[in-house]
Amino acid sequence: MRCIRCFAVLTALHITAPIANAQSFVDRVEPPFWWVDMPVSTVQIMVSGDHLIDYDVEVHYPGVEVQKVVAGDSPNYRFIYLDVTEAARPGTIELQWISSKTGSRAAGVTPFELRDKAAREVQGYSGSDAICLITPDRFANGDPTNDTIEGLKEAPNREDDHGRHGGDLAGIARHLDYLDEMGFTAIWLNPLLENDQPQWSYHGYATTNYYRVDPRFGSNEEYRELAVTAQGKGIKLIMDMIMNHCGSEHPWMDDLPTSDWVNNGGEFSPTTHRRTTLRDPYATDADRKAFSDGWFVKEMPDLNQRQPLLADYLIQNTLWWVEFLGLSGIRMDTYPYSDPGFMTQWTCAVREAYPHLNICGEEWSLNPAILAYWQTGKTNPDGYTSCLPGLLDFPLHHAFMQCMNEEETWHSDWVRLYEMLGNDFLYPDPFNHIVFPDNHDMSRVHTQLGDEAWKTRLAMVFFATTRGIPQFYYGTEILLSNTGDGSHGNIRSDFPGGWLGDEINGFTGQDLSPEAADFQAFTRQLLNWRQTSGAVHNGRLIHFAPEGSTYVYFRQNDSGTVMVILNKSEAETTLDLGRFDEVLTRRRAFKEVLGDTAPEVIQDQLTIPGNTAWILEVR
Repeated sequence: MRCIRCFAVLTALHITAPIANAQSFVDRVEPPFWWVDMPVSTVQIMVSGDHLIDYDVEVHYPGVEVQKVVAGDSPNYRFIYLDVTEAARPGTIELQWISSKTGSRAAGVTPFELRDKAAREVQGYSGSDAICLITPDRFANGDPTNDTIEGLKEAPNREDDHGRHGGDLAGIARHLDYLDEMGFTAIWLNPLLENDQPQWSYHGYATTNYYRVDPRFGSNEEYRELAVTAQGKGIKLIMDMIMNHCGSEHPWMDDLPTSDWVNNGGEFSPTTHRRTTLRDPYATDADRKAFSDGWFVKEMPDLNQRQPLLADYLIQNTLWWVEFLGLSGIRMDTYPYSDPGFMTQWTCAVREAYPHLNICGEEWSLNPAILAYWQTGKTNPDGYTSCLPGLLDFPLHHAFMQCMNEEETWHSDWVRLYEMLGNDFLYPDPFNHIVFPDNHDMSRVHTQLGDEAWKTRLAMVFFATTRGIPQFYYGTEILLSNTGDGSHGNIRSDFPGGWLGDEINGFTGQDLSPEAADFQAFTRQLLNWRQTSGAVHNGRLIHFAPEGSTYVYFRQNDSGTVMVILNKSEAETTLDLGRFDEVLTRRRAFKEVLGDTAPEVIQDQLTIPGNTAWILEVR
């Protein structure tokens, strides 16, 4: 792997302002600017335009040297590697274009700005956080004037579940106080970068410009303002990124920088989705290639991260956004679908540059051994190593839902969950996984649990108190459901009150059903209490083999002990506390944190009501 201080990368943003004398043949400069004193010393500038193969380039700027200039297979790209030394100061560099045919230095210049690096130290998300996952188009419309943007292909249509609804950065910014009051300490936003696709552009997973926020969401500056405002309230920002694919309408697809920029020669060939082939000792190379190089859908061309120029581009794009926004974390989409060697290169480079940044990879497998393969610190039989800190814990989610929805005939209703947690020996660090009752790609948890509020309450308590970092999807706090329609468009439904004229307002509580209002109050109390519990943030997890309808576990550190009891039976259950004295050590005084009561212990026994989750602070 290349040293992070030695590699360079390319990047991309449309230049709208005139580019000096070079405007006639330079169309795009990527990145739009860079910083001095960055943790990497080299930046690659990707320039595209009309027949750039006809030009050489020089730079004369104190502290900046041209390392090399690389041409793509297309005559319309130049990759300029600049070494920005410690002696460089903020200012505007001039890329001097020189005709390779005549040697004329009058061809033109392209400005490239070096900025001051922000003086900040942003901490990554951790077990002390509760994350709110937001689909920006469906959360709140704070600026209706940006709903339709001239020149972009898709206009808003709120009547279409799969269309754009108008949610934006302004809407999120307007409701940061709500998120703060609910007890969320971090927000993960589904992708906000430009998706200039003819349809389905709202979700953000088909990027057409890696350096530009989609104008229907707002601007780059609004994104940064949101980050700064959120951080001022103690709310961390997690950016959703995609390395595996771009959108079919990306300008690259009309003029590939290199012939191997996109897999399968730029022609659609679907992936097999057989993720196990990557570590299957019996798998064929053909099957591995069909998985890794296949496209998700025709509208999402599969990028070839084995192409060195593209690999540099993607890594540096990540560094640019981390620096620009002061990110606390990254959620990496479709993690195993990218080239495994590149993902090691990417994770290690980003973590070396920003050691406090946390990263979560999406590996949608129900087998913990598959997830463990990717986590940093894992010793794999094939020698593969990674710098990925954590993953989305799909196996734990699935085990919980099985326990809640399927009859168990042996020993306990909770045995699948208990045994799934027992698989944590496979992970180098299971406490750095993100745990969740649902997300934007599956039915909402209230729907998964039959629209029964007591079951959804048990889910909230479990995922807020088990090991790992909890993430909750927007709207769960008011029992949003998609029963009867499992389409992604409906799962990602509008948050009521986010649009002018909404009859129900989840932000203010106006006209919420009594059940939804009660659940919102419960969630607020749960997450605000969680902020105060060091035992839940970083304490050990100790669980006892479940019996019947109850499951008991503890979170414990030097600051205290928390006892969690889940009872999914309609009948009340009595526990013999002597069974738990390995942790309780004869302590019998408790405070129920969500009810602020002191449960009565009679002759060493504690009675739990039916269909109940208790969180008890042990005194």
